[in-house]
Amino acid sequence: MGVPEKLADRMSMAEQHEYLRARFSRRTVMRGGAVTLGAVTGGAFVAGGTARAAVPTQKTGHTDTVDGALVAPFGRHLAYGNDPRTEMTVSWQVPVAVRKPFIRIGAHPWDLSRKIDAEVRALHTPAGVGASGDHTQYYLHARLTRLKPGRTYYYGVGHAGFDPAAAHLAGTLGTFTTAPAKAEPFTFTAFGDQGVSYHGLANDALILAQNPAFHLHAGDIAYGDPAGQGKATDTGFDSRVWDQFLHQTESVAKQVPWMVAYGNHDMEAWYSPNGYGGEEARWELPTDGPDRTNLPGVYSFVHGNTAVISLDANDISFEIPANLGISGGTQTTWLERKLKAYRADRDIDFIVVFFHHCAYCTSTAHASEGGVRNEWVPLFEKYTVDLVINGHNHVYERTDVIKGGEVSRELPIGGTAHPETDGVVYVTAGAAGKSLYAFSAGQSYEGHEKENDAVSSFVCVEGGKQSETVAWSRVRYLDYSFLRVDVTPAAKGRTATLTVRGIAETGEQVDHFTLARRAQ
Repeated sequence: MGVPEKLADRMSMAEQHEYLRARFSRRTVMRGGAVTLGAVTGGAFVAGGTARAAVPTQKTGHTDTVDGALVAPFGRHLAYGNDPRTEMTVSWQVPVAVRKPFIRIGAHPWDLSRKIDAEVRALHTPAGVGASGDHTQYYLHARLTRLKPGRTYYYGVGHAGFDPAAAHLAGTLGTFTTAPAKAEPFTFTAFGDQGVSYHGLANDALILAQNPAFHLHAGDIAYGDPAGQGKATDTGFDSRVWDQFLHQTESVAKQVPWMVAYGNHDMEAWYSPNGYGGEEARWELPTDGPDRTNLPGVYSFVHGNTAVISLDANDISFEIPANLGISGGTQTTWLERKLKAYRADRDIDFIVVFFHHCAYCTSTAHASEGGVRNEWVPLFEKYTVDLVINGHNHVYERTDVIKGGEVSRELPIGGTAHPETDGVVYVTAGAAGKSLYAFSAGQSYEGHEKENDAVSSFVCVEGGKQSETVAWSRVRYLDYSFLRVDVTPAAKGRTATLTVRGIAETGEQVDHFTLARRAQ
């Protein structure tokens, strides 16, 4: 991507970004159309205001357009707003610039009279930055508010010349359902490290069959940057991989909110000083995080009786330090504030936290991240977080219940834990589609259990790796898989449950356990 290797080794993400910006002339960027348009709002469903710029560019209009009737939108993906009961963002992509993009929405497929303008974020990658060639991507976003809780809506996305309300385009309509006004049983799914592959597509098909309320993607989303070191020297970087990914994911994400955290392969040095400018063009996520400028992938939301928190582990990673310390400690401070507030909320039973780098894993590739153990694990234990979901290692692994770095309670397959007193359970679900890693010990999963209380592994610490022998590795499965989580609320004083299942690409169940709490 244009930064000499010796320089890149000493540069932060921000320094690499400035180097690349200086190398590629302003004229090149302007000719390529790197623009970000503010949101145009209106209609009964949309809040006012202008969205932040996804990349540091000037505002301009679309001039190089083709006949809109010849251009079909693709890559639709949903995301909750700050309140999943009343807010949803619909995002999509078009292959070329179009005029007057919009969304139609209504309670019935034959009633799409509400037409709302969309925001355009155009992302330009000039020739010479990786392998992308001279490539401009056009991402569109419509942020919907004042929706009704627990309601299914129909929508269609279009632009001048392509109106989804037309009878011959009825097949392009999609649906979404807002979160309920009060706690009800629901299912969500999760994985990390998907990319573009047959296995990624197969996992998407299985996830759709679970009918989840939402899906969590724990980082390393598309692998446009295959090296994943947060360095601008990666000549394999290809922004066009995102076009393939969003097309692949659309079958699920057009109707299931696809909530992402950012991993090391999601740091792309060209677009912004923090490496997340590309992601900010492609995604519109909740906005309650501590620092939208440096940490756009840090946020939280509540669905029914369950609070979900997305973190950015690049901020505290010793293993891959390109963004180490980017928040200046604000992320951890925000995390404790959110955990404290959620634990004090009598309507919330469960807290689920997801992020990329593993707190506890024995894969031979990355194993465990010491920064996570230092910064966040004490807070998870202090506020009795119920479930932590990670990616990074391309395996399925689940711990016993952990407190203070030790097994506080064994949790066999099919067992039940009580996080209020027992501790925290950690699951690595990073086998969503990319090539698989290996374990230092043999596999042990449902129907194939093998006791092994002394597993050799390591933890990434400042300056390198530190060997350790662990007893907390309960389930190890080495094939493509994802998580299904079933949440069952309960009346006050009774027991609410969160049942977690590891499901293989074959549909086989490889793990299951239950987390239980007395409803407040």
